[in-house]
Amino acid sequence: MTAPSRQPLIRLALPDEYEAIGHLLVRSYAAIPEMPVSEDLIAELSDVRGRAEDCVVLAAIAGDTVVGTVTYVPSHVVAAAEFVDPDGAGIRMLAVDPERRGSGLGRELTEECLRHARAAGKATVYLHTTRWMKGAQRMYESMGFRRDTTLDWTPEPDVDLLGYRYRLR
Repeated sequence: MTAPSRQPLIRLALPDEYEAIGHLLVRSYAAIPEMPVSEDLIAELSDVRGRAEDCVVLAAIAGDTVVGTVTYVPSHVVAAAEFVDPDGAGIRMLAVDPERRGSGLGRELTEECLRHARAAGKATVYLHTTRWMKGAQRMYESMGFRRDTTLDWTPEPDVDLLGYRYRLR
């Protein structure tokens, strides 16, 4: 008889997990078909320690392995912010181990960010995807995020970020 599988524990990432989180992010983004993974993107994804200085980096842990992560951006004034709304929060760099995609873990990580935003009294949560992240787009839209083309921007040539917002109030 097989024991029932448990969803990974989601909690604040520990400093000794930052390197593993960076590797997971790079591996996860590189597994997205046709998505360009530039040296600049690799550097940004790998700088978990830098993001953790003013953001909340969450880790999904199965056993002793990091299998998912997301960064909750608490304010428009932190370096990781991709929004200007003083009453907003953001979600950045969601990644799930490619072998665990479709397990609901990405949704749970997103819900945890929404809980942080509600607890902080935020009105709106912002995020971006790319045209290559079709699964993420479907998930966010099914959760109530709405596409907002006024939030779109291009951080590097041929990489267009597609903006989404979620109204909390």
